[in-house]
Amino acid sequence: MVYDGKKERRRVSREPKYNLDNTVVGDSWRMFRIMAEFVDGFDAMSTIDIPAVTIYGSARTTREDPTYKLTEKIARELALSGYGIITGGGPGIMEAANKGAYEAGGLSIGLNISLPHEQQANPYTNFPLNFKYFFVRKVMLMKYSMGFICMPGGFGSMDELFESMTLIQTERIRPFPIVLVGSEFWGGLVNWIEDKLLAAGNINAEDMSLFKVLDDVDEILDYITREVAI
Repeated sequence: MVYDGKKERRRVSREPKYNLDNTVVGDSWRMFRIMAEFVDGFDAMSTIDIPAVTIYGSARTTREDPTYKLTEKIARELALSGYGIITGGGPGIMEAANKGAYEAGGLSIGLNISLPHEQQANPYTNFPLNFKYFFVRKVMLMKYSMGFICMPGGFGSMDELFESMTLIQTERIRPFPIVLVGSEFWGGLVNWIEDKLLAAGNINAEDMSLFKVLDDVDEILDYITREVAI
């Protein structure tokens, strides 16, 4: 086709940058890609035959940070106790957790996702999976975890924390232990939950028992091993 003396270049429709963009034609075909991620994830994760604990936190935590070292130690001790370790597969806290499990000879699972910033797969997984869609990856984290250990993190860590508590609160998943590691980091959030959400009647008093704030590694290990039997 010719227009103003130039050949019109045909446009090729590609997968958009924003996965939830409702202005894009072709959503029905995207459903097949989403289904394929679910199938691959379910098939792979269902082969895990030991209880697994998810550890998550900031992708930006450096290897020199004390929180990195703490995460590595927690993961190592859990792996030595017979637990698999699941992370988001990226750098920072995720790398520390995978490293601790990997070097202890344990099962080190990394559910990596493609992101434009900061997320690259770390080298310490012996059970890697890759995802494109956040919600598929989050289903895998929730479905196959027997406990959550929340290290200091950013928006993504808050998202995972509150989604896990919401699903337990609404009885969509079986209750499992949720540990917030570091009273100095988490104390302000816990106080806000008590002062604002609980005081306003937006949650019940028993909802405060959905999580536990701990600092000591031995206390964390004791709590997880007591709540999540091998």
